[in-house]
Amino acid sequence: MIISNLHKEPTALDTVLHRDLRLNLGASAVDKLKAFTSFMITASEFSEAAREFPILFVRAMPDAKGNEQVAPVAVFGMRVGENLFVKDDRWVGSYTPAMLRAYPFTMARVEGSDRWAMVFDNAWQGFSRTEGVPLFDEKGEATELLANAHKFVQELENDIERTRLACQRLLELKLLKPMRFDATLPDGQTLSIDGFLTLDQEVFGKLTDAVVGELHRNGILYLLNAHHISLNNMRRLLERRVAGETPAQAPAAQPVAANEPVAS
Repeated sequence: MIISNLHKEPTALDTVLHRDLRLNLGASAVDKLKAFTSFMITASEFSEAAREFPILFVRAMPDAKGNEQVAPVAVFGMRVGENLFVKDDRWVGSYTPAMLRAYPFTMARVEGSDRWAMVFDNAWQGFSRTEGVPLFDEKGEATELLANAHKFVQELENDIERTRLACQRLLELKLLKPMRFDATLPDGQTLSIDGFLTLDQEVFGKLTDAVVGELHRNGILYLLNAHHISLNNMRRLLERRVAGETPAQAPAAQPVAANEPVAS
């Protein structure tokens, strides 16, 4: 999957054109993460991500048939363009989402076909023709570095598809609703976050036993539980934001549904 805000110049990897391409493993991509307030994660990442980040859902681009889509994201900040897990050009989170770990590589469908191609961000300063670890050997075959990266992005793309299908089922069951997170900072200022979706507990409570059993068998029930538990991290995210400013004063915060009154 190509993410336009991350992959600035996505280019299909070619064994001839990029025969001498090398990757500097010491180059840091942290500067690319600063502007991400949230970032997509996949179903297999929920257990790790839920320990540190709020996991919410966002509306995504419609599919090729125009059908509505949503995607799960790990939330990194409280305002647009804020990432509280980047400090002094270092990633200070315990967990890094898989698509960020895969960078500068990803997969993309070849236009007009069902084939997929490995893609790299040609704008990434970590690439060179003279320095770093080569992507191809003298015979033009993939080095261990490239082979491992290829395997990783292939598995990731498969997981993205599984996640898409799970989210599609959530939409079919109308299990998601808009959520707003309201907080009062130590200095009295208020902060609101919206644009996200969360589990609609009322709708979930009306599901039949057969549907709940289906969600359990296909793993979606586990994802919803992890999502629900991760909401506790909204307060931790707020505390991270105000840490060092008023360490002795805890911020007041409360997630609310967009159509519900805000608690005073």
